[in-house]
Amino acid sequence: SGSGKSTLLACLAGLDEPDGGVVHVGGERISHRPEAERARMRARRIGVLSQSGNLIAHLDVRANIRLARGATPGTAGQSVGELLDQVGLGHRARALPRELAGGELARAGLAVALANDPDILLADEPTGELDGATEQRVLRLLCSRALAGGGVLLVTHSPEAVKIADRVITLRDGRAS
Repeated sequence: SGSGKSTLLACLAGLDEPDGGVVHVGGERISHRPEAERARMRARRIGVLSQSGNLIAHLDVRANIRLARGATPGTAGQSVGELLDQVGLGHRARALPRELAGGELARAGLAVALANDPDILLADEPTGELDGATEQRVLRLLCSRALAGGGVLLVTHSPEAVKIADRVITLRDGRAS
C-alpha cells in the first residue's frame, strides 16, 4: 500500500499525467494530450480494471459491456455472451452490479475492460476476491491474451499471478526494482 501502483496504472491509462516522461500505447503517445483525445485512445486501445470497479450501477452486466463497446463503434471481437462465458459469468448477464458478489463484480469488470479487445489490459488486483479455481480461470484467460500478443499489466499481491508473469516489477515507495 502507498507504493504508487494505482498512480502508475492511472498514468499508463491516460487518466493522470505523469510528472515526467511520456506514455505511448501501440506507438501512439497518450500522455500530455487533451482529455477527449486520451479518452478516445483509452476506449480504443486500453482495457482498465480498477479495484473500485468499472460498472454502471443501473445497467446489468450485459448492458455495461455493450456501453463499453459503444465507445468504439465497429469494434470486432467476441460476442458479449462469449466474453461473459470466458470470465464464468454467462449465467449472470442480466444481473445488476448490486446483485453480484465481490468476485463476480471483479469478473464483470474484467469483461467490460476486455469488451473492445484492447491492445493492453491494465488490471488492479483482478484476482483479489476470487477463490482458487476462479483465480486460475482468470489467470488462464489473461495468459491466453498475452500469448495472442495483447499486453497485460497486473498490479497484484497474488502469488499465483506472480508465478505466471513473464516479468515482475516490485514497487516500493514509488520506486521500481
